Amino acid sequence: MSEWVTEKMAGHCGARLSGVSLLTATHSDLEQMRSALFEHGVIVMPDQNLTPADHIKLAEFFGNIDVNRFFTPVSNYPVIAEVRTSADQSAVIGGTWHTDHSYDEAPAMCSILSARQLPPYGGDTHFASMATAYRAMSPGLQKILSNLRAWHSDGSFLDSNVGLQKNPDAFRDPVLHPVIIKHPVTGSPCVYVNGDFTTHFENWSIEESAALLEYIYRFTTQPIFTVRVVWEPGMVAIWDNRLVQHYATADYSGHPRLMHRITVEGVPL
Repeated sequence: MSEWVTEKMAGHCGARLSGVSLLTATHSDLEQMRSALFEHGVIVMPDQNLTPADHIKLAEFFGNIDVNRFFTPVSNYPVIAEVRTSADQSAVIGGTWHTDHSYDEAPAMCSILSARQLPPYGGDTHFASMATAYRAMSPGLQKILSNLRAWHSDGSFLDSNVGLQKNPDAFRDPVLHPVIIKHPVTGSPCVYVNGDFTTHFENWSIEESAALLEYIYRFTTQPIFTVRVVWEPGMVAIWDNRLVQHYATADYSGHPRLMHRITVEGVPL
Protein backbone atom coordinates (compact mmCIF):
# COMPACT_ATOMS: atom_id res chain seq x y z
CA MET A 1 0.00 0.00 0.00
CA SER A 2 1.47 3.35 -1.03
CA GLU A 3 1.73 6.31 1.31
CA TRP A 4 2.70 9.94 1.04
CA VAL A 5 6.36 10.91 1.01
CA THR A 6 6.57 14.46 2.35
CA GLU A 7 9.54 16.73 1.60
CA LYS A 8 9.79 20.26 2.93
CA MET A 9 10.47 22.79 0.16
CA ALA A 10 11.65 25.72 2.28
CA GLY A 11 12.21 26.64 5.91
CA HIS A 12 8.86 28.25 6.66
CA CYS A 13 6.26 27.04 4.17
CA GLY A 14 5.74 24.56 1.38
CA ALA A 15 5.90 20.75 1.12
CA ARG A 16 6.02 18.34 -1.80
CA LEU A 17 3.87 15.24 -1.44
CA SER A 18 4.49 12.23 -3.66
CA GLY A 19 3.81 8.49 -3.68
CA VAL A 20 0.00 8.55 -3.74
CA SER A 21 -2.35 9.08 -6.68
CA LEU A 22 -5.28 11.34 -5.81
CA LEU A 23 -7.40 9.19 -8.12
CA THR A 24 -7.06 6.18 -5.80
CA ALA A 25 -6.34 7.95 -2.49
CA THR A 26 -8.09 6.55 0.58
CA HIS A 27 -9.90 8.75 3.10
CA SER A 28 -6.89 8.33 5.37
CA ASP A 29 -4.56 9.49 2.56
CA LEU A 30 -6.70 12.59 2.06
CA GLU A 31 -6.74 13.34 5.79
CA GLN A 32 -2.93 13.12 5.87
CA MET A 33 -2.79 15.46 2.87
CA ARG A 34 -5.05 17.96 4.66
CA SER A 35 -2.88 17.79 7.80
CA ALA A 36 0.18 18.53 5.66
CA LEU A 37 -1.65 21.53 4.20
CA PHE A 38 -2.32 22.97 7.66
CA GLU A 39 1.27 22.29 8.72
CA HIS A 40 3.01 23.73 5.64
CA GLY A 41 0.52 26.29 4.29
CA VAL A 42 0.96 25.09 0.71
CA ILE A 43 1.46 21.59 -0.68
CA VAL A 44 2.29 20.45 -4.21
CA MET A 45 1.62 17.02 -5.65
CA PRO A 46 3.36 16.17 -8.94
CA ASP A 47 2.07 13.89 -11.71
CA GLN A 48 -1.59 13.91 -10.69
CA ASN A 49 -3.09 14.89 -14.08
CA LEU A 50 -6.59 15.51 -12.74
CA THR A 51 -9.58 15.68 -15.05
CA PRO A 52 -12.10 18.43 -14.20
CA ALA A 53 -14.31 15.79 -12.52
CA ASP A 54 -11.34 14.56 -10.43
CA HIS A 55 -10.53 18.17 -9.49
CA ILE A 56 -14.09 18.74 -8.24
CA LYS A 57 -14.06 15.50 -6.24
CA LEU A 58 -10.81 16.54 -4.55
CA ALA A 59 -12.21 19.98 -3.68
CA GLU A 60 -15.36 18.46 -2.19
CA PHE A 61 -13.21 16.51 0.28
CA PHE A 62 -12.30 19.89 1.86
CA GLY A 63 -15.82 21.35 1.82
CA ASN A 64 -18.29 23.23 -0.33
CA ILE A 65 -16.95 24.86 -3.49
CA ASP A 66 -16.85 28.66 -3.46
CA VAL A 67 -17.47 29.74 -7.06
CA ASN A 68 -15.43 32.82 -8.00
CA ARG A 69 -17.53 35.75 -9.22
CA PHE A 70 -14.89 37.23 -11.52
CA PHE A 71 -13.17 34.40 -13.40
CA THR A 72 -14.35 32.80 -16.62
CA PRO A 73 -15.57 29.28 -15.77
CA VAL A 74 -14.28 26.17 -17.51
CA SER A 75 -16.68 25.03 -20.24
CA ASN A 76 -19.20 22.48 -18.84
CA TYR A 77 -17.69 22.86 -15.33
CA PRO A 78 -19.04 26.14 -13.88
CA VAL A 79 -17.44 25.56 -10.44
CA ILE A 80 -13.91 25.56 -11.93
CA ALA A 81 -12.30 28.91 -12.72
CA GLU A 82 -10.11 29.21 -15.78
CA VAL A 83 -6.81 30.97 -15.03
CA ARG A 84 -5.69 31.58 -18.58
CA THR A 85 -2.82 33.70 -19.89
CA SER A 86 -2.65 34.21 -23.63
CA ALA A 87 0.70 34.50 -25.43
CA ASP A 88 0.25 38.25 -25.99
CA GLN A 89 -0.41 39.14 -22.33
CA SER A 90 2.35 40.82 -20.32
CA ALA A 91 0.37 41.08 -17.06
CA VAL A 92 -1.12 38.01 -15.37
CA ILE A 93 -3.93 37.23 -12.95
CA GLY A 94 -2.55 37.22 -9.41
CA GLY A 95 0.68 39.02 -10.32
CA THR A 96 0.86 40.76 -6.95
CA TRP A 97 0.95 39.43 -3.36
CA HIS A 98 -2.58 38.55 -2.23
CA THR A 99 -4.82 35.92 -0.68
CA ASP A 100 -7.90 34.62 -2.52
CA HIS A 101 -11.38 35.94 -1.68
CA SER A 102 -10.37 38.05 1.34
CA TYR A 103 -13.11 40.44 0.12
CA ASP A 104 -15.76 37.90 1.20
CA GLU A 105 -17.37 37.74 4.64
CA ALA A 106 -16.29 34.09 4.89
CA PRO A 107 -13.06 34.07 2.83
CA ALA A 108 -11.99 30.99 0.90
CA MET A 109 -10.43 28.25 3.00
CA CYS A 110 -8.15 26.78 0.34
CA SER A 111 -7.48 27.07 -3.37
CA ILE A 112 -6.64 24.07 -5.56
CA LEU A 113 -4.73 24.78 -8.77
CA SER A 114 -4.23 22.13 -11.44
CA ALA A 115 -1.66 22.65 -14.21
CA ARG A 116 -3.23 22.21 -17.66
CA GLN A 117 -0.85 23.96 -20.07
CA LEU A 118 2.52 25.34 -19.00
CA PRO A 119 4.96 27.69 -20.73
CA PRO A 120 8.44 26.29 -21.54
CA TYR A 121 9.86 28.37 -18.68
CA GLY A 122 8.65 30.72 -15.94
CA GLY A 123 5.18 31.08 -14.49
CA ASP A 124 6.32 30.01 -11.01
CA THR A 125 4.10 30.84 -8.03
CA HIS A 126 5.58 32.26 -4.80
CA PHE A 127 4.00 31.72 -1.38
CA ALA A 128 4.73 33.54 1.90
CA SER A 129 3.89 32.25 5.39
CA MET A 130 1.70 34.70 7.29
CA ALA A 131 2.08 32.66 10.49
CA THR A 132 5.89 32.92 10.38
CA ALA A 133 5.69 36.62 9.48
CA TYR A 134 3.54 37.24 12.57
CA ARG A 135 5.98 35.37 14.82
CA ALA A 136 8.88 37.42 13.43
CA MET A 137 7.26 40.75 14.37
CA SER A 138 8.21 42.62 17.54
CA PRO A 139 5.84 42.18 20.51
CA GLY A 140 4.98 45.89 20.22
CA LEU A 141 3.85 45.60 16.61
CA GLN A 142 2.01 42.34 17.32
CA LYS A 143 0.07 44.11 20.09
CA ILE A 144 -0.88 47.09 17.91
CA LEU A 145 -2.02 44.89 15.02
CA SER A 146 -3.95 42.50 17.28
CA ASN A 147 -6.29 45.36 18.19
CA LEU A 148 -7.00 46.39 14.58
CA ARG A 149 -9.47 45.35 11.94
CA ALA A 150 -9.21 46.24 8.25
CA TRP A 151 -11.58 46.70 5.32
CA HIS A 152 -11.27 44.35 2.33
CA SER A 153 -12.84 45.17 -1.04
CA ASP A 154 -13.18 43.48 -4.43
CA GLY A 155 -12.94 46.91 -6.10
CA SER A 156 -9.45 46.28 -7.50
CA PHE A 157 -11.08 44.03 -10.11
CA LEU A 158 -12.57 47.17 -11.67
CA ASP A 159 -9.13 48.15 -12.95
CA SER A 160 -8.08 44.66 -13.97
CA ASN A 161 -6.92 44.12 -17.55
CA VAL A 162 -6.01 40.43 -17.33
CA GLY A 163 -9.03 38.82 -18.92
CA LEU A 164 -11.46 38.70 -16.01
CA GLN A 165 -15.19 38.89 -16.67
CA LYS A 166 -16.54 42.45 -16.63
CA ASN A 167 -19.63 41.70 -14.57
CA PRO A 168 -20.90 44.70 -12.58
CA ASP A 169 -23.23 42.46 -10.56
CA ALA A 170 -20.24 40.56 -9.13
CA PHE A 171 -19.15 43.37 -6.82
CA ARG A 172 -20.13 43.39 -3.14
CA ASP A 173 -19.80 45.81 -0.23
CA PRO A 174 -16.43 45.85 1.59
CA VAL A 175 -16.02 43.57 4.62
CA LEU A 176 -14.08 43.83 7.88
CA HIS A 177 -11.57 41.21 9.07
CA PRO A 178 -9.14 41.22 11.99
CA VAL A 179 -5.60 42.20 10.93
CA ILE A 180 -4.33 39.25 12.98
CA ILE A 181 -6.57 36.20 12.65
CA LYS A 182 -6.43 32.89 14.51
CA HIS A 183 -6.36 29.99 12.08
CA PRO A 184 -9.74 28.21 12.48
CA VAL A 185 -8.12 24.75 12.75
CA THR A 186 -4.62 25.17 14.18
CA GLY A 187 -5.26 28.34 16.22
CA SER A 188 -2.01 29.83 14.94
CA PRO A 189 -2.03 33.65 14.66
CA CYS A 190 -1.56 34.91 11.08
CA VAL A 191 -1.31 38.31 9.45
CA TYR A 192 -4.41 38.87 7.31
CA VAL A 193 -4.05 41.95 5.12
CA ASN A 194 -2.99 42.02 1.47
CA GLY A 195 -2.13 44.61 -1.15
CA ASP A 196 -4.82 43.58 -3.64
CA PHE A 197 -7.93 43.74 -1.48
CA THR A 198 -7.21 45.55 1.82
CA THR A 199 -8.11 49.24 1.61
CA HIS A 200 -7.64 50.68 5.13
CA PHE A 201 -7.96 50.03 8.86
CA GLU A 202 -11.28 50.36 10.65
CA ASN A 203 -11.77 53.94 11.90
CA TRP A 204 -8.61 55.08 10.07
CA SER A 205 -8.53 57.04 6.82
CA ILE A 206 -7.04 55.49 3.69
CA GLU A 207 -4.18 57.98 3.90
CA GLU A 208 -3.48 57.22 7.57
CA SER A 209 -3.53 53.48 6.89
CA ALA A 210 -1.26 53.53 3.85
CA ALA A 211 2.17 53.75 5.52
CA LEU A 212 1.56 50.99 8.08
CA LEU A 213 -0.10 48.71 5.52
CA GLU A 214 2.81 49.23 3.12
CA TYR A 215 5.25 48.28 5.88
CA ILE A 216 3.25 45.13 6.72
CA TYR A 217 3.14 44.06 3.05
CA ARG A 218 6.90 44.54 2.72
CA PHE A 219 7.64 42.79 6.02
CA THR A 220 5.42 39.74 5.47
CA THR A 221 6.71 38.96 1.97
CA GLN A 222 10.43 38.95 2.78
CA PRO A 223 12.18 36.12 0.90
CA ILE A 224 12.95 34.24 4.14
CA PHE A 225 9.22 33.61 4.69
CA THR A 226 8.63 32.34 1.14
CA VAL A 227 8.77 29.28 -1.08
CA ARG A 228 8.82 29.23 -4.89
CA VAL A 229 6.73 26.58 -6.65
CA VAL A 230 8.10 25.55 -10.04
CA TRP A 231 5.20 24.05 -11.94
CA GLU A 232 5.41 20.64 -13.64
CA PRO A 233 2.92 19.06 -16.09
CA GLY A 234 0.00 17.52 -14.22
CA MET A 235 1.00 19.07 -10.88
CA VAL A 236 -1.63 20.07 -8.32
CA ALA A 237 -1.01 22.73 -5.68
CA ILE A 238 -3.24 23.42 -2.69
CA TRP A 239 -2.80 26.40 -0.41
CA ASP A 240 -4.57 27.60 2.71
CA ASN A 241 -5.62 31.21 2.16
CA ARG A 242 -5.48 31.95 5.89
CA LEU A 243 -1.88 30.72 6.26
CA VAL A 244 -0.17 32.07 3.13
CA GLN A 245 -0.25 34.80 0.53
CA HIS A 246 0.77 34.04 -3.05
CA TYR A 247 2.20 35.79 -6.09
CA ALA A 248 2.11 34.65 -9.74
CA THR A 249 5.24 35.44 -11.76
CA ALA A 250 4.63 37.08 -15.15
CA ASP A 251 7.89 36.08 -16.87
CA TYR A 252 6.75 33.95 -19.82
CA SER A 253 5.46 36.57 -22.27
CA GLY A 254 4.95 35.08 -25.72
CA HIS A 255 3.73 31.75 -24.34
CA PRO A 256 0.23 30.66 -23.24
CA ARG A 257 -0.48 29.16 -19.82
CA LEU A 258 -3.67 27.54 -18.56
CA MET A 259 -4.49 26.50 -15.01
CA HIS A 260 -7.77 25.30 -13.50
CA ARG A 261 -8.63 26.66 -10.04
CA ILE A 262 -11.24 25.71 -7.48
CA THR A 263 -11.64 27.57 -4.20
CA VAL A 264 -13.27 25.94 -1.18
CA GLU A 265 -15.57 27.80 1.19
CA GLY A 266 -14.12 29.03 4.45
CA VAL A 267 -15.58 30.45 7.65
CA PRO A 268 -15.87 34.02 8.96
CA LEU A 269 -12.61 35.10 10.56
